[in-house]
Formats: sequence, structure tokens, C-alpha cells
Amino acid sequence: MADDIMKDMSINIKRWTVIFRVLANVNRLKIISMLSDGKTMNVSEITNDLKISFKATSNHLAILKNLDVLEPRGADGHVFYKINQEMPKDFRKAIDVWI
Repeated sequence: MADDIMKDMSINIKRWTVIFRVLANVNRLKIISMLSDGKTMNVSEITNDLKISFKATSNHLAILKNLDVLEPRGADGHVFYKINQEMPKDFRKAIDVWI
């Protein structure tokens, strides 16, 4: 029983470590903030607002997408991103505290 509790705690701690690492980047926080009002933006628009490279922006978006924070949608030869309303609850909790 104690081993099960310790295992659950270890998994939970690892998960929160991932969340805090992802949210510890100022550009990822800015992306979340830009999209938090329901806005949908493509990579070029986000790159222009952040004033960082296209490649760096794409990397940040990929991280957020892979963790289900952002939802991509392709249209007109572009990929548009918006906040995933079904994002994991732990990310939602952390983001809600910040925004």
C-alpha cells in the first residue's frame, strides 16, 4: 500500500515538473496569453508578435501542441493555433493561476 502511494506521488511530481518546465519559458507564456481570449493565430503572426525566429516559434508551438495545450487547425496553407479547451486539467489549473 505504501509503495503504491509513493509510486503515485512520484508520477504526480514528474507530471508537475513537466508542466512547470513548459510554463517556465517566457515565450510559451506569451503564446498562451496571446491565444487565451479565444484568438486563433498562425505561426507567422505569433512570430511577428514575439519578435523571435520562425523556427523558435515553431518549436514552442510544437511543445505546447504535443502536451495538448494548443489545438492546431490547417486552413489556406497555414496552420492556425488556438487554446485547446480540452487541455489536461493540471495544465489548465497552472495556466488559470497565471492568466
